[in-house]
Amino acid sequence: MAVDPRQVLAGVLTLTMFVMLGNMIKRDHFDSVHPTVHNTNKASEHGLASVAKGADGPWKEDGLTMKPCWEKPVLEEVDESQGYITFSLTNGPEYHVSQIADAVVVARFLRATLVIPDIRGSTPGDKRNFEDVYDVEKFIASLDGMVKVVKSQPSGLSARNLAVVKVPNRVTEEHIAENIEPIYRTKGNIRLVTYFPSVNMKKNKERTKTDSIACLAMFGTLEPQPEVREVIDSMVDRLKTVSRKSNGQFVAVDLRLDILEKKGCHKNGGSGSKSCYGPQEIALFLKKIGFEKDTTVYITQTKWDSSLDALKDFFPKTYTKDSIMPMDKKDKFLNSDTSEFEKVIDFYISSKSDVFVPAISGLFYANVAGRRIASGKTQILVPATIPGSSAASEEFVSHYVSKKNHFAYSCFC
Repeated sequence: MAVDPRQVLAGVLTLTMFVMLGNMIKRDHFDSVHPTVHNTNKASEHGLASVAKGADGPWKEDGLTMKPCWEKPVLEEVDESQGYITFSLTNGPEYHVSQIADAVVVARFLRATLVIPDIRGSTPGDKRNFEDVYDVEKFIASLDGMVKVVKSQPSGLSARNLAVVKVPNRVTEEHIAENIEPIYRTKGNIRLVTYFPSVNMKKNKERTKTDSIACLAMFGTLEPQPEVREVIDSMVDRLKTVSRKSNGQFVAVDLRLDILEKKGCHKNGGSGSKSCYGPQEIALFLKKIGFEKDTTVYITQTKWDSSLDALKDFFPKTYTKDSIMPMDKKDKFLNSDTSEFEKVIDFYISSKSDVFVPAISGLFYANVAGRRIASGKTQILVPATIPGSSAASEEFVSHYVSKKNHFAYSCFC
């Protein structure tokens, strides 16, 4: 049986993408140990909220939810082409946000029809339909008039007539015109494979032609499908219920033991900054910036491990998904063959928590920060080893907020 060289190329590109994503996670570090907000009286100048009345500890009230300030470009029917763009979502919601944005930007530029993606894990056969995780009707409706979308790949479209094209995250019009459009015009249909040269969620120095499209795609298209959303909401309600002493407020910490065990978790040269922090380091950090012992802490680790005891010793109300998810939902969302549901639940709970602490640097932190900025939940505290007995939490506010340099600030006003 003959082997189509294009299928071989697609396989090689996909494998290369997974390797690059793994290396990116290993080498990425927080930009700063101490983001620059030092005067607590000037916190509002940096977009930070004031101290919540009647609450103990370094809790802050949410800021105002910002409104989208992008303009939705309308696609003229006469400009539509007959070609299709296909792609897959991979590696979790923090990647999905960026992959969707790039695909929509490319489809809009080429006037191509976008095919709803499938969702693939890092192992062969780990595959889900888009609607298993996300609200497909919401996705299509959000792009109505801007990009034409179809739910499934046309029957006549196969790997044999799809040209595989690598696309860098935050793709520009110049890159599309020079590297993608010629292939699309020749082949008629293309399959995109997004790769991540680096974690780059900072806003552009100047607005670009694609900003409005990327903004809408990144912040206005993806929402969990109803059953997933119901599980997330029930877990958030549970966390608020056990947080009565802190007015229903809780801290979410992105702390996953499988990532902590990777070699990338080490000190960055002589600067003292790190790419991730372990359970005991997070416990000491939260304690020293003023969180009380009865603070409720949610961690993104799925099931309990004895190494987490160091955190629970400081904060007894520390919970994983396994400990707060409704019992009748665990088989589907925790015990399935894929971790996709677990990642989505973590992403949205971290976006909804009163405080978010990224114990691990990377795209999860960057894209959760974007959603939080858009909703006014700007208390994002980047951990660090604190000398002495205590420190002000404002000194550790993420640079995305203190410097207002996240791409979200290009999208909301």
